[in-house]
Amino acid sequence: MAYDEGLAQIFRDDLSDLPLVQKRMFGGLCFLVNGNMVAGVYPGGGMVRIARADRAAALAVPGAEEIRMGARVMAGMVGLPPALMADDTRRGQLLALARAYVASLPAK
Repeated sequence: MAYDEGLAQIFRDDLSDLPLVQKRMFGGLCFLVNGNMVAGVYPGGGMVRIARADRAAALAVPGAEEIRMGARVMAGMVGLPPALMADDTRRGQLLALARAYVASLPAK
């Protein structure tokens, strides 16, 4: 199953002010800024990259989910199911955390 192109477009629009690069990764499409992943879409919805210190705040956003690879929890990622992706306010809260974290990283 492929990722939802409509969800990818939502992230493209939300991140259009950044020097964004798109790359197919993890069975989906990832959005990178200065070589660092900020967000992505996959068959189950979207995901954002956050600082581990922001994990509790990110998961407190209603609808936000843990991302797992097999049995392993990806502590630096938070899932956005389609219903959350459709909510501009909640998606914006998570993207703000992702933008802040990626802005703190050195360019690759």
